[in-house]
Amino acid sequence: MSSTESTYRGFTAEERAAMKEHAQEQKKAARRSARADKAAQEQQDVLAKIAEMQDSDRLLAERVHAVITTSAPDLAPKLWYGMPAYTLNGKIVCHFQGAAKFKTRYATLGFSDQAKLDDGTMWAAAFALTEMTAEVEARISALVKQAVS
Repeated sequence: MSSTESTYRGFTAEERAAMKEHAQEQKKAARRSARADKAAQEQQDVLAKIAEMQDSDRLLAERVHAVITTSAPDLAPKLWYGMPAYTLNGKIVCHFQGAAKFKTRYATLGFSDQAKLDDGTMWAAAFALTEMTAEVEARISALVKQAVS
Protein backbone atom coordinates (compact mmCIF):
# COMPACT_ATOMS: atom_id res chain seq x y z
CA MET A 1 0.00 0.00 0.00
CA SER A 2 1.48 3.36 -0.97
CA SER A 3 1.52 6.30 1.40
CA THR A 4 -1.12 8.12 -0.67
CA GLU A 5 -3.50 5.16 -0.37
CA SER A 6 -3.23 5.12 3.41
CA THR A 7 -3.51 8.90 3.83
CA TYR A 8 -6.75 10.07 5.36
CA ARG A 9 -8.43 12.47 2.97
CA GLY A 10 -11.33 13.53 5.16
CA PHE A 11 -15.02 13.37 4.48
CA THR A 12 -16.38 13.22 0.95
CA ALA A 13 -18.36 16.16 -0.41
CA GLU A 14 -21.53 14.09 -0.02
CA GLU A 15 -20.72 13.30 3.63
CA ARG A 16 -20.00 16.99 4.39
CA ALA A 17 -23.28 17.98 2.72
CA ALA A 18 -25.18 15.42 4.80
CA MET A 19 -23.60 16.73 8.00
CA LYS A 20 -24.53 20.31 7.06
CA GLU A 21 -28.10 19.19 6.39
CA HIS A 22 -28.20 17.48 9.78
CA ALA A 23 -27.01 20.65 11.52
CA GLN A 24 -29.71 22.66 9.72
CA GLU A 25 -32.34 20.07 10.71
CA GLN A 26 -31.26 20.35 14.36
CA LYS A 27 -31.47 24.17 14.29
CA LYS A 28 -34.90 24.06 12.65
CA ALA A 29 -36.19 21.52 15.18
CA ALA A 30 -34.93 23.62 18.09
CA ARG A 31 -36.93 26.63 16.82
CA ARG A 32 -40.21 24.73 16.67
CA SER A 33 -42.46 25.20 19.67
CA ALA A 34 -45.68 23.19 19.96
CA ARG A 35 -45.32 19.40 19.75
CA ALA A 36 -48.27 18.93 17.34
CA ASP A 37 -46.96 21.73 15.14
CA LYS A 38 -43.50 20.18 15.24
CA ALA A 39 -44.80 16.76 14.10
CA ALA A 40 -46.81 18.28 11.25
CA GLN A 41 -43.85 20.38 10.12
CA GLU A 42 -41.46 17.42 10.27
CA GLN A 43 -43.90 15.40 8.13
CA GLN A 44 -43.99 18.26 5.60
CA ASP A 45 -40.17 18.48 5.64
CA VAL A 46 -39.90 14.77 4.86
CA LEU A 47 -42.42 14.97 2.01
CA ALA A 48 -40.64 18.03 0.58
CA LYS A 49 -37.26 16.26 0.71
CA ILE A 50 -38.73 13.19 -0.99
CA ALA A 51 -40.19 15.43 -3.72
CA GLU A 52 -36.69 16.84 -4.40
CA MET A 53 -35.14 13.41 -5.02
CA GLN A 54 -34.22 12.05 -8.42
CA ASP A 55 -36.95 9.96 -10.05
CA SER A 56 -35.80 6.46 -9.05
CA ASP A 57 -35.04 7.46 -5.46
CA ARG A 58 -38.21 9.54 -5.21
CA LEU A 59 -40.45 6.67 -6.32
CA LEU A 60 -38.86 4.30 -3.81
CA ALA A 61 -38.93 6.88 -1.00
CA GLU A 62 -42.61 7.68 -1.62
CA ARG A 63 -43.57 4.00 -1.37
CA VAL A 64 -41.30 3.36 1.64
CA HIS A 65 -42.84 6.38 3.38
CA ALA A 66 -46.37 5.18 2.63
CA VAL A 67 -45.66 1.63 3.81
CA ILE A 68 -43.95 2.75 7.02
CA THR A 69 -46.56 5.34 7.99
CA THR A 70 -49.38 2.86 7.30
CA SER A 71 -47.74 -0.17 8.94
CA ALA A 72 -46.43 1.62 12.02
CA PRO A 73 -48.47 4.79 12.63
CA ASP A 74 -46.64 5.32 15.95
CA LEU A 75 -43.46 6.11 14.02
CA ALA A 76 -42.98 9.84 13.43
CA PRO A 77 -41.30 10.95 10.19
CA LYS A 78 -38.42 13.40 10.40
CA LEU A 79 -35.34 14.31 8.41
CA TRP A 80 -32.06 12.76 9.48
CA TYR A 81 -28.93 13.80 7.61
CA GLY A 82 -31.19 15.04 4.82
CA MET A 83 -33.00 11.73 4.40
CA PRO A 84 -36.39 10.45 5.58
CA ALA A 85 -36.24 8.74 8.97
CA TYR A 86 -38.87 7.43 11.33
CA THR A 87 -38.72 7.79 15.10
CA LEU A 88 -40.37 6.30 18.15
CA ASN A 89 -40.22 8.39 21.32
CA GLY A 90 -37.73 10.69 19.61
CA LYS A 91 -35.27 7.93 18.67
CA ILE A 92 -34.56 6.84 15.09
CA VAL A 93 -35.91 3.36 14.36
CA CYS A 94 -35.42 3.26 10.59
CA HIS A 95 -34.36 5.47 7.72
CA PHE A 96 -34.29 5.59 3.94
CA GLN A 97 -31.16 6.54 2.03
CA GLY A 98 -31.44 7.24 -1.66
CA ALA A 99 -28.79 5.92 -4.03
CA ALA A 100 -28.01 9.38 -5.42
CA LYS A 101 -27.22 10.82 -1.98
CA PHE A 102 -23.89 9.02 -1.70
CA LYS A 103 -23.62 7.86 -5.33
CA THR A 104 -24.29 4.21 -4.55
CA ARG A 105 -25.82 1.65 -6.87
CA TYR A 106 -28.92 1.08 -4.72
CA ALA A 107 -31.06 2.82 -2.12
CA THR A 108 -31.18 1.39 1.39
CA LEU A 109 -33.66 0.98 4.19
CA GLY A 110 -31.70 0.91 7.43
CA PHE A 111 -32.68 0.11 11.00
CA SER A 112 -31.06 1.43 14.17
CA ASP A 113 -30.37 -0.46 17.37
CA GLN A 114 -33.78 0.79 18.57
CA ALA A 115 -35.46 -1.58 16.09
CA LYS A 116 -36.45 -4.91 17.57
CA LEU A 117 -35.17 -7.04 14.71
CA ASP A 118 -32.94 -9.25 16.87
CA ASP A 119 -32.64 -12.78 15.55
CA GLY A 120 -30.05 -14.83 17.41
CA THR A 121 -26.54 -13.46 17.44
CA MET A 122 -26.59 -11.85 13.97
CA TRP A 123 -29.27 -10.10 11.90
CA ALA A 124 -29.60 -7.65 9.05
CA ALA A 125 -29.80 -3.96 9.95
CA ALA A 126 -30.00 -2.56 6.39
CA PHE A 127 -31.60 -3.69 3.16
CA ALA A 128 -30.79 -2.77 -0.43
CA LEU A 129 -33.74 -1.48 -2.47
CA THR A 130 -33.68 -1.48 -6.25
CA GLU A 131 -37.39 -1.52 -7.01
CA MET A 132 -40.70 -1.59 -5.18
CA THR A 133 -42.88 -4.63 -5.72
CA ALA A 134 -45.82 -5.97 -3.72
CA GLU A 135 -43.47 -8.52 -2.16
CA VAL A 136 -40.97 -5.81 -1.14
CA GLU A 137 -43.77 -3.66 0.32
CA ALA A 138 -45.01 -6.65 2.35
CA ARG A 139 -41.49 -7.35 3.64
CA ILE A 140 -40.94 -3.69 4.61
CA SER A 141 -44.31 -3.68 6.38
CA ALA A 142 -43.43 -6.82 8.34
CA LEU A 143 -39.97 -5.51 9.26
CA VAL A 144 -41.32 -2.17 10.46
CA LYS A 145 -44.05 -3.84 12.52
CA GLN A 146 -41.45 -6.12 14.09
CA ALA A 147 -39.11 -3.17 14.69
CA VAL A 148 -41.68 -1.39 16.86
CA SER A 149 -43.18 -4.48 18.52
